[in-house]
Amino acid sequence: MQKTLVLLKPDALQRNFLGEVISRFERKGLKIIGMKMMKLDDKTLKEHYCQHKGKPFFQDLVDFMKDSPVVAIILQGAEAVKAVRFLCGSTVGREADAGTIRGDFSMSQQYNIVHASDSLENAQKEIQRFFNKSELFHYEKYDQSNVYTAEEMEN
Repeated sequence: MQKTLVLLKPDALQRNFLGEVISRFERKGLKIIGMKMMKLDDKTLKEHYCQHKGKPFFQDLVDFMKDSPVVAIILQGAEAVKAVRFLCGSTVGREADAGTIRGDFSMSQQYNIVHASDSLENAQKEIQRFFNKSELFHYEKYDQSNVYTAEEMEN
């Protein structure tokens, strides 16, 4: 089963969407194996958003992400990266489909409620950036036999 990282951004916290967003992932059948609230620092944010360094919005993005705590979550499931990205919707909230997290709660590109890893490779890097191995939990989820076939659970 794949693992992926989600950050519930400061706007999710400020707008009281934490529970609603987390419940969407749970209702989909994704398993939470790590979760914590944290304040992000410049070093972490500059590493996390390095692909945007030098762009006009970069410092505003860093400042926004430091404004309030974020909730970092590791989700596990079959094709978790793809499933989470689908649930989140397009990066620009006003362009995201209704029914997605961003489509329902965001109008902005920056204030778009969640960050979700965009590839399995990046998910692995981001999980290591935000979590120690001791913060990941391995446990049996009793409903999994009603979420996945036996074959899907082997992958």
